[in-house]
Amino acid sequence: MSASAVRPARSTSVAPNSSGASSSDDNLGAESVSPEMAARTLSGFNGNRRVPPPVNEPIKTYVPGSPERAELKARLQSMSNERVDIPLIIGGNEVHTGALAESVMPHNHRHVLASWHRAGPEHVDLAVKAAQHAAKDWANWAWEDRAAVFLKAAELLATTWRATLNAATMLGQSKTAFQAEIDAACELIDFWRFNPHYAQSLYDEQPLSDRTMWNQLDYRPLEGFVYAVTPFNFTSIAGNLPTAPALMGNTVVWKPASSAILSAHYIMKLLEEAGLPPGVINLVPGDPGMISDKLLSNRDLAGVHFTGSTAVFNNMWKTIGASMSRYKSYPRIVGETGGKDFIVAHPSADPVSLSVAIARGGFEYQGQKCSAASRVYIPESIWPEVRDRTVAIMKELRVGDVADFRNFIGAVIDKKAFTKIGEYLEHGRKNATVVAGGVARGEDGYFIEPTLIETKDPGYRLLCEEIFGPVVTVHVYPDSRWAETLRIVDETSPYALTGAIFSRDRDAIRQAALALRNAAGNFYINDKPTGAVVGQQPFGGARGSGTNDKAGSKLNLVRWISPRNIKETFSPPTDYRYPFMSEE
Repeated sequence: MSASAVRPARSTSVAPNSSGASSSDDNLGAESVSPEMAARTLSGFNGNRRVPPPVNEPIKTYVPGSPERAELKARLQSMSNERVDIPLIIGGNEVHTGALAESVMPHNHRHVLASWHRAGPEHVDLAVKAAQHAAKDWANWAWEDRAAVFLKAAELLATTWRATLNAATMLGQSKTAFQAEIDAACELIDFWRFNPHYAQSLYDEQPLSDRTMWNQLDYRPLEGFVYAVTPFNFTSIAGNLPTAPALMGNTVVWKPASSAILSAHYIMKLLEEAGLPPGVINLVPGDPGMISDKLLSNRDLAGVHFTGSTAVFNNMWKTIGASMSRYKSYPRIVGETGGKDFIVAHPSADPVSLSVAIARGGFEYQGQKCSAASRVYIPESIWPEVRDRTVAIMKELRVGDVADFRNFIGAVIDKKAFTKIGEYLEHGRKNATVVAGGVARGEDGYFIEPTLIETKDPGYRLLCEEIFGPVVTVHVYPDSRWAETLRIVDETSPYALTGAIFSRDRDAIRQAALALRNAAGNFYINDKPTGAVVGQQPFGGARGSGTNDKAGSKLNLVRWISPRNIKETFSPPTDYRYPFMSEE
C-alpha cells in the first residue's frame, strides 16, 4: 500500500478538511482475541437482557420558526462551504489512495462538496482481511453488546447527528428537508431500533427439550464476510444494508454508491462514535465492476446484501452461481432491485385522494424511489377530473435548490440519469400525449419537471420500463374492462415491488387484491405505493424486484445467521441393545 496514506479513523474530526498525518503501516485496527477475553465477552452478564421496546421515530416538521428548521438551515450553510476529504475506512484506519473523484450537488453540479478516494484492488483485499480479522472477536460478542452499538447509533442520529446526516443527504442527493427527514433520520433510526428487537425475538426461538436432554440453537453469523452494495436514493438503506448483517455477528465490506459518498462518510463516522469496533464494517468506494469482481471471486464470500438495478443483481447472481465450486459455503444472496410500480383505480375511486397519490407517489424525490408510482390505470368516467386535479397540483410543485424549503422537487442524481429521463420524455412527446410537464433543464442542475403522460396503448414502453424519474404514464381504460385491466396490470411489467388500488367498493378491492397478489410485495389500499415504515410495512418485492427478504423485519435478519443445533444428553445410554431385540 505504498501509494496510500493510512491513519487511524478515530483520530480525525467528523468532517476532515485536510489529509493530516499519515503512516505506511498496514494495521488492520483490531487486536487478536485471547481465550480470556472471549470468556469475558460471552459471560460478562447474568440474566436475560431485553432491548428497549422499539418506537418509530417522530417526523420533525421543519415549519418556519421551529428549532429543527434553524439548525438544519445552519448545517446546510456550513456544509455548503466545506470541501470534505473522504477516505476509505479499512480496519478502523482512514486510507487515502490519492485516486480522487468528486461529489457534487445534483441541483448545482458545479458545486463540489467533497473529494473522495477510490479503492484499488489492493484495498479491496485489505478490507477482506480486516473483516476476517475483526470477525474473530465480533462474532463472539454477546448479541446484546452488538445491539447496544446500534441502539446508541440510533440515539445519536435522533439528537446530535440528525442535522448533519439530513444536510448531507439534501446536498449530496438533492432531497428536500422532508424527504431527508423521513429517510436519513427517521427510517435509519427505526432500522437501528427495530433490528435489535427482531434479533431478540429470533434468538428467543429455541427447540423443544425434555427431562433427558437439552436442545439449543446457536445462532452463528455466516462463515466469511458479507458484501454490502448500497444505492444513492436512500441513506437509510445505505445504513441498514451493512449494519443488519453486522448486528447478527457478521463483518462487512461496504461499497456505497459513488453518488451518495457524502452521506455514507457521515454514517461511518456516526457508527464509529457509537462504538463500532474497527474492521466490522469497511467502507470501500470505487469502481463497482472491479470491487465486485474481487469480492465475488473470494473464497470467503458469505453473502451479498444488495439494493440497485435488476441487471447488476442478475449479473452478480450469475457470477456466484458459476463460482460455487470455489466458495467455502453457499453465499446468501439478498437483493432489492427494480420496480415499475402501479396505481390502479376502480370507477368508484375518490378522484381527490387519487390525484394526491399520483402527485406524491410519482413526484416526491423526483420519482427516484424504487417504490415510486410510474404507471397508472384510470377508468374513463373519472379521468377528466383526476387529470385536471393532478395537473393543478403539478402546477404548484416548485422545482429547484433543496436549500429553499419552498421547493417540492430537487434535481435527479446525475447527468447519466438526466440524459436517460430526457430520452423517455422525447419518446413520450413523439408517441403519446404529454398532459403536463415534459421539460428538462440541465444548465445549472439536473432538473426534470414533473411529467404526466397519457397513452392509449397498455403495452406502451413508458408503462413497461423503469424510468426512475418524475414521469407518470396513465392508461385510460373503459369502465367495463375492470377485470381485464387487472390482468394487464399484473402482466405488463417484469417487476413486483409496490402497487396500489383505489376504490370505495369493497368487492372491487377484494378482486384487485386477489388478481394482483403476486404483482407487488407491498400492496396499498387507497394510499400511494410509497412510504413504507419500519415495523409497520416490511419492504421488498419479488419477480424482477428482488428476493423479497423484507428489510425492517425478522425475515431479513434470518438470512445473516447459520444456526447450529446442540443436543446435550444428561444420561447417555450404556447398552447398545434396544427392547425389540429381546427373545420371542
